[in-house]
Amino acid sequence: MKIAFFNSKAYDIEFFNHANHAYKHEIRYFPAHLDIDSTGLITDETVVCAFINDCLDEAVLEKLKGKGIKLIALRSAGYNHVDLACAKRLGLPVLRVASYSPYSVAEHAVGLLQCLNRKIHRAYNRVRENDFSLHNLIGFDLHGKTVGVIGTGNIGQAFINIMQGFGCNIIAFDPIEQNSCIASGVEYVPIETLFEQASIISLHCPLTPDTFHIIDEQAIAKMQQDVTIINTSRGKLIDTQAVIGGLKTHKIGLLGLDVYEEEEAIFYEDLSSSIMRDDQFARLLTFPNVLITSHQAFFTKEAMVTIAQVTLANITRYEKNQDIENGLIIDLTSLIPK
Repeated sequence: MKIAFFNSKAYDIEFFNHANHAYKHEIRYFPAHLDIDSTGLITDETVVCAFINDCLDEAVLEKLKGKGIKLIALRSAGYNHVDLACAKRLGLPVLRVASYSPYSVAEHAVGLLQCLNRKIHRAYNRVRENDFSLHNLIGFDLHGKTVGVIGTGNIGQAFINIMQGFGCNIIAFDPIEQNSCIASGVEYVPIETLFEQASIISLHCPLTPDTFHIIDEQAIAKMQQDVTIINTSRGKLIDTQAVIGGLKTHKIGLLGLDVYEEEEAIFYEDLSSSIMRDDQFARLLTFPNVLITSHQAFFTKEAMVTIAQVTLANITRYEKNQDIENGLIIDLTSLIPK
């Protein structure tokens, strides 16, 4: 099939070209984000391949349908940037990569936690300036701490396994409780109890109407003093203004983010010569106890290989009217909010 590949970076081209040797699709790579204007780049393609910070709202989907697009292939697990009701109405199937490497995201969450806790990023810069003092670099033992995990899917479970290796006590919240987690000693609790008891909170849930701003001013008020919050899931799980308030009052002791609620205009681009126009993001960067990475938790060789292979394999299976493997074709009916 002919694929219009939007928001492409050099690493996307490398991994997808390598995987495509087995599938022989015709791929045209566009560096532009997918939006209403960039749909004009499409000529005779029938598939659009999009990423998490592309726009797939009603106007874009209708434009794609009019351009002859028959299939939307997301090279991500998340799909909150897609107007699913419109996709269903237009008869546009939507594919995603439901699972690639849960370890990549879980391990990055732990990396953020340990870097913040032991001040590794600050120590690195200090030593490079021949400053070998230890003032303000003190951390805490993870062993024995109560860690609250919100969302116990594949990534949440991988994170739990790592934290149990550190000797942490794990409590969790998820509407769907996993027997394997319970068997390993995880205690499922109401979300309010998790906020109250956990000294470290890590987010691993999808973005839905129920989880939008799950960390807000009221949630932070229930948390322990100097709580640590890690988010490697979706930016809009956190009310940025609320966490800024929590940081200013020292309610939040450490904040590690790989995602940000307005990241679409910032992440994956080199803005080093530009003025930061997002005042909230700029404010976050002023705190010494905040560490932000640009949605890179997924970014491992293993994950990229899987993303490319699964995306192209399922486009091929769709082309041949075969079943989509691994549940990757989105059931639009079940995902549209009632």
